[in-house]
This record gives sequence, C-alpha cells and structure tokens, in this order.
Amino acid sequence: MKIAVVTDSTAYLTEEQYQDNHIYRLPLSVVVNGEALKEEADITSEKYFDLIRYSDKLPTSSQPTIGDIESLFTELAKDYDAIISIHLSSKISGTYQSIASVGQYIKGIQVYPYDSGLSCAAQGYFVLEAVRLVQEGASVQEIFNHFDRMQQSLKAYFVVDDLKNLVRGGRLSNGAASIGTLLKIKPILHFEDKQIVVFEKIRTHKKALKRIEELLGNDVSKGYPIVSTIIHANAEDKALIWKEKLESLYPEVTFNISYFGPVIGTHLGEGALGMTWVEDFSKN
Repeated sequence: MKIAVVTDSTAYLTEEQYQDNHIYRLPLSVVVNGEALKEEADITSEKYFDLIRYSDKLPTSSQPTIGDIESLFTELAKDYDAIISIHLSSKISGTYQSIASVGQYIKGIQVYPYDSGLSCAAQGYFVLEAVRLVQEGASVQEIFNHFDRMQQSLKAYFVVDDLKNLVRGGRLSNGAASIGTLLKIKPILHFEDKQIVVFEKIRTHKKALKRIEELLGNDVSKGYPIVSTIIHANAEDKALIWKEKLESLYPEVTFNISYFGPVIGTHLGEGALGMTWVEDFSKN
C-alpha cells in the first residue's frame, strides 16, 4: 500500500522537511481586516506579527477550506492508496472534523485522519514519525499504534507574555473566575484532554522557564533518548539563548527550534516561548 502523509500548516515544519519527505500541507488562514491570509503561503510569521502588533482587534483564524481538502485528496488519489492526515487538536479547531468528513466521500483512496490533541512542533513529531514508518513499510494500523506509544512520552509546555488573546479567543479552558488572577502571573500552559489549560501558576517568566527545564529533566532521568523542540512566537533570539542553556544542561537530548506561526501565534501573542519533547524512536 502506498501511503501519503498530510498535515496542516500548524505543524510548522520547515520547507525542507515538507519537500524532502514528500509531506503534503493544508494551510489554515488568519483573517486580518476582513482578508483571509493562508499562513506560510500568503503571509510569514514575522510579517504577521509586524502587521498586528499595534492592532486593537484580535484577528481570527479559519480552517482549510473544503475545496482545498477535496482538491488535495483527489490529486493524491491518482498516486496513492491511502492518506494519513495529521492535525491540530479537534478542541481548538474544526480542521480534524472537516478532514474526517471529506475523507468519507473521496473516491479511489482511503483517508485516515488523526487528531494529535495538540499543535505546532508536537504535532510535527507525529508527521515526521509517520513519514519514517511509511518509508520502512509500516501499515496504517502499525503507524496509529505507534502514535499511541508516542502519546505516552509526549510533553508540551508554553509560557505567554499576555493571556488576554487566549481568553478573548476562547482557547483557554480554566473558568472565568480565575482569569483576573491569571492575567497577573506567568502560568505554564499545556494541553489536557486536547484543550489548553493552566499546568502551574508561576510568578515570573524566568521561573516558568526554569520549571519547564525541570520537567524535561525528570523525563531525561528515565533513561530513554529524547528529542526536544523550543518554540517561539517571533522571538528567535530568546529561543536560541534558551537552546544554548538547555544543551549545556542536557547534552544527551537533541534540541531543535521551531515557531508559533500566525494561526497559533494569534492566540499566544508575540514573545511566547514553549518546549515540547518526545521519546526519540529513531535512536531505538
């Protein structure tokens, strides 16, 4: 069986990763002043933050169009037998549901949607592992079984400078009663049951990052190989400094850098930093 691997733009993989691994991408869009802009196609992350930095109105985001999904899947049906389509959490976007719906009526190919339960580089881990396993000849079921195993070691934490966008966009699931308090601190956020929630309440940004370092260290001590990605919202200089520190703390871990693009960056805000990691199965 010839399997195609598809994801949406919020995996924020590099252009080289898309091209070298034949990964197909469905773009989400940000709507700015009534204009829908496909991220990584019509607008880059850097230009997007420049555009909205002084905007009073929070841009909205939209999932891939049904037309774009149908077009890609119909084209893939000419060369592939099946599609594994990996997407951001179904509780922060309707993308997964749209993929599942369209996949049911595309002729000539089987579509297997996967809800990663999160987004960004953590979502990208599933995409890259799917590619690796496809190249090794794994079946769809074997790949989905592997995804279950990945979920056991996958962690993702992030810290934002300002929670207001998450609150305004309805992406922070913690109850209105706690919002006033949360706006005065630097909580560590993570995904729980596919939603963004507060993991711990920390007083300062520095202490929040240090706590994430400790959480990584807990998993490093378990002895299995780890790959980790530092993620930033138009703050590459901060990400590079953090990466250098982490590499000295945990030289046995492979560290990479990625970013929060326009769709996710809309809700996290400029300057957000995060880190995700998972067992490095390529070294097993």
